[in-house]
Amino acid sequence: MAKALRLTQIERKEISDSRMLEVAIDLIVERGAEQTTLKDVGEKAGYSRGLAGYRFGNKAGLFDFVLRSVGDEWLSELTAVTRGTCGYQAIAAALDAHVKFCEEAPRHVEAFYRLWFESLTPESQLKPVIAGIHERRRADVIGWIEQGIATNVVPQSVSAQLVADQFSASVIGIVYHWVSDPTKLDEIRTLHDGLKQVMALLLTEQH
Repeated sequence: MAKALRLTQIERKEISDSRMLEVAIDLIVERGAEQTTLKDVGEKAGYSRGLAGYRFGNKAGLFDFVLRSVGDEWLSELTAVTRGTCGYQAIAAALDAHVKFCEEAPRHVEAFYRLWFESLTPESQLKPVIAGIHERRRADVIGWIEQGIATNVVPQSVSAQLVADQFSASVIGIVYHWVSDPTKLDEIRTLHDGLKQVMALLLTEQH
């Protein structure tokens, strides 16, 4: 009986976390991070005004939760589409998946990157979280390229670190362009395709 009760409590927490995540994402997209409050998140999710404060502590804790939740959602998809690939093939699969993620979960992506860009303010407590996510992404790209070099599908002359930095900067730039007008998904597809072409030139023997 105690075990069943414990599982029920875990399930309840998962449900409440999921509801508050969706509400937080909506509020960040509609109002911006500054106007998103713990009180509103708790109430609009159907709980007491104090639950979000109890669960997350403060707004930084809430935003950390949003970033990690959406980041984990994306990482799960990225891992699936790049498994068993390397070099340009992995990068192309990642870019295709990124476009799909923007199409299928646009508010999640928009909220994630709004928090990412707002972390650039001097007083932001999210910098360590964003830095960790960025380094993980960069490490993935470096790994794909280095594996490609090791298996001779990427030219030996390629600098994995340099290409990874260029790739990461380009993706962030594309997303920044999209967040300024999330209705322009056609432009985002075009920009992703353009980046795929650039990566193909850098990572294959064609050049």
